[in-house]
Amino acid sequence: MNTPLRTVTNPSEMIAWSRSAHQAGETIALVPTMGALHRGHLALIEHARTIADRVVVSIFVNPLQFDRPDDFEHYPRPIDADVEVCAEHGVDAVYAPTAAVMYPAGYQTTVRIGALASVMEGASRPGHFDGVATVVTKLFTAVRPDLAVFGEKDFQQLTIVRRLTADLDLGVDVIGRPTVREADGLALSSRNTRLDQAQRRAALAVPRALEAAVHSAAHGARRADTVIDAALRVLADEPLAAVEYVAVFDTDDLSAVTDLDAHPHDRLRIAAAAFFGDVRLIDNCALFPS
Repeated sequence: MNTPLRTVTNPSEMIAWSRSAHQAGETIALVPTMGALHRGHLALIEHARTIADRVVVSIFVNPLQFDRPDDFEHYPRPIDADVEVCAEHGVDAVYAPTAAVMYPAGYQTTVRIGALASVMEGASRPGHFDGVATVVTKLFTAVRPDLAVFGEKDFQQLTIVRRLTADLDLGVDVIGRPTVREADGLALSSRNTRLDQAQRRAALAVPRALEAAVHSAAHGARRADTVIDAALRVLADEPLAAVEYVAVFDTDDLSAVTDLDAHPHDRLRIAAAAFFGDVRLIDNCALFPS
């Protein structure tokens, strides 16, 4: 028999809940989110239910990882609807602390990420991944999960969390799951709700750009700048798109790639970031899909 959803708002209560589950011999999977849950999150939750006895969803809009105050202020926060969605999808506990609980007066400890945070998202958003690493460490400490499930849309984040977990001996198995997309190819994101109709149509240039790069590689391009140019041409044709970066990288260490044949093809991905109005979208995919 399923137990009712438990909503937890402070770390001591979360630790006690997790300790009780572990003492009962149960495993815990955590799905970390910033709320505004969509089908992408639900896919992570469904997978978590298949790999652990208990599923915890954290909902916390982390101020430390926002580089633009307007982005933080406008980030959607439908907490009541999110909790209801979790209840409908078999989540055992929602961990929803406030910023005051996570970072109380006098708080001064952060986690700093090295070279993995210096490229792509890290270069565009200084300090972003230090904020991510700090909050993930706090979430792992409170929830004490055996496993944590992240989406591949934020592939750099997934790589950094894996490195963080290994470096700090956190003992959590970090699992990545494929990006979930709308029928027209746009990667699901909580920020999509902030796009107006024209921006929503324009945003399709991002997955189309990635497809153009994949097509270029599939038809013989072997230099990264060639496939990047194929993506940039698609984005240049969309007047509402303000491109921030397009990059080909090796998934092993996020290093920039020049010669595609100098790396195992199954380790190569292409990523892009672009603004549509004040909404910033990111996406990535395998450059050589299996």
